[in-house]
Amino acid sequence: MLDGAPAAPVVAMRAINKAFGPVQVLFDVDLEFEAGEVHALVGENGAGKSTLMKILSGYVEPTSGEIRVDNKATAVPDSAVGEALGIVLIHQEFNLAEQLTVEENIFLGRELFKGWFLDKKAMRARSAQVLAHLKADIDPRTRIRDLPVSDKQLVEIAKAVSRDARVLIMDEPTAALTSSETEVLFELIEELKGRGVTIVYISHKLEEVERVADRVTVLRDGRRITTRPMAEVSQDDMARLMVGREIIDMYPPKQPPVPDAEIVLEAGNIHVPGLVEGASFRLRRGEILGFAGLVGSGRTGLMEAVVGLSHRSAGEIRVRGEARDIRNLSDATAAGIAYLTKDRKDKGLLLNMTLRPNLTLLALDRFTSLLIDEAREEEALKRAVREFDIRAGRLNATAGTLSGGNQQKLLLAKVMQVEPDIVIVDEPTRGIDVGTKHQIYVFISELAKQGKSCVLVSSDMPEIIGLSHRVIVMRSGRVMGELSGEAIEEHEIVRYATGLKGDDAK
Repeated sequence: MLDGAPAAPVVAMRAINKAFGPVQVLFDVDLEFEAGEVHALVGENGAGKSTLMKILSGYVEPTSGEIRVDNKATAVPDSAVGEALGIVLIHQEFNLAEQLTVEENIFLGRELFKGWFLDKKAMRARSAQVLAHLKADIDPRTRIRDLPVSDKQLVEIAKAVSRDARVLIMDEPTAALTSSETEVLFELIEELKGRGVTIVYISHKLEEVERVADRVTVLRDGRRITTRPMAEVSQDDMARLMVGREIIDMYPPKQPPVPDAEIVLEAGNIHVPGLVEGASFRLRRGEILGFAGLVGSGRTGLMEAVVGLSHRSAGEIRVRGEARDIRNLSDATAAGIAYLTKDRKDKGLLLNMTLRPNLTLLALDRFTSLLIDEAREEEALKRAVREFDIRAGRLNATAGTLSGGNQQKLLLAKVMQVEPDIVIVDEPTRGIDVGTKHQIYVFISELAKQGKSCVLVSSDMPEIIGLSHRVIVMRSGRVMGELSGEAIEEHEIVRYATGLKGDDAK
């Protein structure tokens, strides 16, 4: 029996191994899940959490091992069999049909009929009921492609909940949710738990794990390290077990820029229709400038306007005192500005291509004369893998096979190929494990120490406070206020972000 495991598991996994070609990612993993428990699964990116749960739910076949349901050996060859057994996975990456409506997605593959015809009225009513239970203000007739990311996440949850699961696997369910939406999800988890549903909760947010879980299993490098009652494990314990070492000083010491440091980037009175209204800021050499605010505050819209990804209807951008007409990423690169998007899957990387073209795409002119110099690209890739600790297994792997943390490190390496003086990073550690977070924090800190300048957009409050020399808070497309030094603390940031303080305060 596993250490700390209760008897009579509803589902058990025995000696699960998985290899993708020559690369083995899971090694003899044993797990048990009890009815009515919240069982957290934590580990660094690449530890094997998502792969293990895809095996349990039928999306991936194990190389060897056994799944037992109600103590009977059970084959789960595909997701349809998994759902028939009551094992439902809420995907970390959305598994939605963008061209279909919300109600069509919720009932996809299990449509309701009235005679020979689809019972659209019943499906719409049931969809509305499930969405209302999640306090999601979403019209079931809306097409998925027209929804913001947070609403897509709620539809994924609604789709899974509507399937009357016995085992509900939540893979990073709060990554795109606001704090209020997260609270509603936690209430739903408690309700499902009370009905005897098993919740498998995968998250890098250790404070959430500590709050919701009854037991926690730690995976590291494809192996189960331990399973323990949550009451016996602290957040520090989990972090240490995940990375196999102590994580001391998560945030490097701040080294503020000199008071009269050169202003390297100045955005004045930027307007982006529907997103940003009259926003201005200055960035100094060697500074980390944080941008805080709630979802929809306009931070990403402002940064995309600065680098030419969004059309600004008014405003001026000056780089090292010179007005620059930045209309696209090429203009931004020429001005010495690099932008790390928060959407690494859709906008940052070419997931079906190998690492080498992903790395060099922004700086392709540096690897080209008449033809692309593939040997130089290969050397650049080897250097990036070493310097950014990109764990790929093999150099010819596709970007889509990397874990989220390693994709993020590849994206960082990609933007640094253009040798920028100014780096704008948007949600750099979303969905990233604690060990990789620390690596990224050190990288950002080192940029500032080298005399480069960084804009940090983040919804992670400790991240903003721990890294930033100065913090600008936005709300509804406007700059509400600015904090520096000892004034950078959570209560003040929240007051500006919610409109209790600042230019628009009532």
